[in-house]
Parts: sequence; structure tokens; C-alpha cells
Amino acid sequence: MRINDLRHRVTLQKKNVIKDSEGLVTETWIDVATVWAAVEPLRGREYFEAAVVNAENIVRIRMRYRDGVKPDMRVIYSGRIFNITSVIDIDERHREMHLMCREVTAG
Repeated sequence: MRINDLRHRVTLQKKNVIKDSEGLVTETWIDVATVWAAVEPLRGREYFEAAVVNAENIVRIRMRYRDGVKPDMRVIYSGRIFNITSVIDIDERHREMHLMCREVTAG
């Protein structure tokens, strides 16, 4: 991985579930870290669901290895939200990781 490839600033977030005294559950997202990464679009498609056109983008985010990153987290990049679908530790060397992410926006 070349350092000049990591030119995008992304924020990793994890879900925080809070249950109040009345038993109501509130989900919020908490920033875990802001790091330099490479954001690489892989493919996109449009599909119809319940008479609404949706756009789906699959993106690979390459970054330095960071312990604790899990598929139940998400990435914020340039005001866009990407749900992490898989976390890949390249060559199992704890040096570089790829996050396979999906952005789904209603069109």
C-alpha cells in the first residue's frame, strides 16, 4: 500500500443502543476514529423495489490495519454513509485492511 493512495478522510462509527427507563430503544452512531483511506468504487446498479428506484453502490475502502473494526460498523465519507459488509485483513499481516461496503440511497 502506498501512502499517497490514502487521500480520503473517512470516519468509522459504531452503533450505540440505549434503552431508557420506559423500555424504549434509541439507536445512535458514535465516532470511533477518523483515518486516511482510499475509497474505490467497484460497481453500481439500480433496482426497483416497491415502486421506488434505488441505487446501490459497492465500494472498497483500503486503510491501514485497525483492530476492532467489524461488519456491524459503518463508514462516513464526504457526507455519504457506507455500511460495512466485510472486513478483510490483507495477508493476515495486520498492516492493511479492506472494508467492503454498500451504500444504498433511495432515488
